[in-house]
Amino acid sequence: MSIWRTKSIEASMADSLEKGHNLKRTLGTWDLMVMGVAVAVGAGIFSVGAKAAGSYAGPSVTLAFLLAALTCALAIMCYAEFASAVPVAGSAYTFTYATLGELLAWIIGWDLILEMLTAAAVIAKYWGIYLSSVFDLLHWNVPATINILGLDVSWGAFVIVAIFTTLLVLGTKLSARVASVFTILKVAIVLFVIVAGAFFINPANYSPFIPAAVPTTGGDGDVWMQSLFSFMTGAHPAQYGLFGLLAGASLVFFAFIGFDVVATSAEEVKNPQKTLPRGIFAGLAIVTVLYLGVSLVLTGMVPYTVLAQDPNASLATAFVAVGAGWAAEVISVGILIGLTTVIMVLLLGLSRVLFAMSRDGLLPRGLSVTSAKRGTPARVQIIAGTAVALIAGLTNVGVLEEMINIGTLSAFVLVSIAVIVLRKKRPDLKRAFKVPLSPFLPILSAVLCFWLMLNLTTLTWVRFAVWLLIGLAVYFAYGRRHSVVGIEAKRVFDETVRTEAAREENSLRD
Repeated sequence: MSIWRTKSIEASMADSLEKGHNLKRTLGTWDLMVMGVAVAVGAGIFSVGAKAAGSYAGPSVTLAFLLAALTCALAIMCYAEFASAVPVAGSAYTFTYATLGELLAWIIGWDLILEMLTAAAVIAKYWGIYLSSVFDLLHWNVPATINILGLDVSWGAFVIVAIFTTLLVLGTKLSARVASVFTILKVAIVLFVIVAGAFFINPANYSPFIPAAVPTTGGDGDVWMQSLFSFMTGAHPAQYGLFGLLAGASLVFFAFIGFDVVATSAEEVKNPQKTLPRGIFAGLAIVTVLYLGVSLVLTGMVPYTVLAQDPNASLATAFVAVGAGWAAEVISVGILIGLTTVIMVLLLGLSRVLFAMSRDGLLPRGLSVTSAKRGTPARVQIIAGTAVALIAGLTNVGVLEEMINIGTLSAFVLVSIAVIVLRKKRPDLKRAFKVPLSPFLPILSAVLCFWLMLNLTTLTWVRFAVWLLIGLAVYFAYGRRHSVVGIEAKRVFDETVRTEAAREENSLRD
């Protein structure tokens, strides 16, 4: 049984109608747009934007966001073409299975699990930290952690993950309505940051816009913390400069992971051929404008060196530095609200990827059972929520941030390539949206995404390689033997062999 076997689009569409393993179509354009804004805004600007400016790019973090946004837009066009042609759960995993084969599909599904599991855990941890900040503003003496059996547990992370896991089990539409309320509040806070911060901008802080490269210190540790590209080319580890800008773009790409997560909900979208592209592109446009505005204000308010001095630098850091502590308090509340919806959408995306892989037999089929009444995969949603809560509540998730990016970028590379493959394999397929200038733009998307991957640290690549090895072990130990496509192919092969044997036997008798 070949590891390069593909799953036909017709089979994927038929699976989406399988009773007991199908999802309910309830989402519209507004829901998808809100979902993209909900997950992207909090994930990027509230957690890594200030870090990228202080430690990597300086004022040119704005260019880093723009480069990341353009790269994302190219990849999202590929997602939109696929999702309009194959509107089923699984996103990049499903698209790869239809074009490049089962092994690559498993690898990309495994990468998506890494992306969404770590992203949800990181944001849940941040949520708990900002909850403590809000309690401090209210002068409530509430500890951020509680000791259970000798372990310091971040209880805030457990609570928020439990709440949204419950909502997602109860229904995707209900969760989308809750997300809409929080997202409107979040966008209002971001607009407040842009307007209020504009009054404190000092144009001198934009110079130099791209700071000169500065060699890092730390001896042997540098080899692990420099980008893989710098390591491969022999360039000295450095902050800022051109390599710093590119490393910053790789880091703030974390801000745009929401849009591939949106594509995982394709099977729950009404009229997906038109609704998916509209919702995804509208969300991306809103998010990009907000990011550029905030990054310009952030680096205009304070010198990037101020942000570099604070390992926990955030938007609030800039307002405190200019003597506007009152604004920092509002931002802390806004960040808490903003991160809330991020967790929900990531939990949704994680469960839908696991659901799709389970329905294909690469993971236990029992995980893909859906509720007859609510049409949600309750089992896998609860398992996903439990895993995220444990990681966020019990571990130091700071080291996981770049792991999110490498998982996303690897998926983007394969989806960009897969679009070209599907065009050649199935030119007859109806597509409500097509990537313009194909194959040039899909190839450009793949190259840019891979370039951003090369600008992640060597330590991130080592961890990524370990994750892939674990995934390959799981695939060959379980997934390959239980694959629904593989089992069906074996059944057809055995039946053909029996038919041929019977035919030969009959011919000998005659």
